[in-house]
Amino acid sequence: MRLGGLKIATIAAAVLLAGCAQFRSHKGVVIDPQLAAGVQPGVDNKDSVEKALGRPSFVGQFTPNDWYYVSRDVNQVAFRNPRVSKQDVVIVRFDQKGNVSSVSHTGKELVMNVEPTGKKTPTLGRKRSFFEELFGNIGTVGAPGLPGGSGPNQ
Repeated sequence: MRLGGLKIATIAAAVLLAGCAQFRSHKGVVIDPQLAAGVQPGVDNKDSVEKALGRPSFVGQFTPNDWYYVSRDVNQVAFRNPRVSKQDVVIVRFDQKGNVSSVSHTGKELVMNVEPTGKKTPTLGRKRSFFEELFGNIGTVGAPGLPGGSGPNQ
């Protein structure tokens, strides 16, 4: 009897510890440092960069001549929020002719955690209760002066 209880306790402990396991994942491109170092300003263009590094993770929205290659390693324990353990970003900037004008590298120092404030989203306008929101439009459908109404402008 005592041996069976020990087995159950061992299995229960193993299940509980498995729930606290740490998950590691890689997101983004795999950046080869030698290929990234081979991209030279004034020598390479968009085609040669795409052949060497592949398609960028994303292109600058306001500056389409900026290409970003993002590589990120993330650790997560159980149900906690994931934490960035390593990040490499290669930023390749092109001139108007499509030639590389600069190559820069950044790391984890640019990662920013954004903490939401409060549980409500601030909105403009008057504050209405739940029931005012739910029943507020009763009687307004078809009223004169409103869309769908039977007023003189309809």
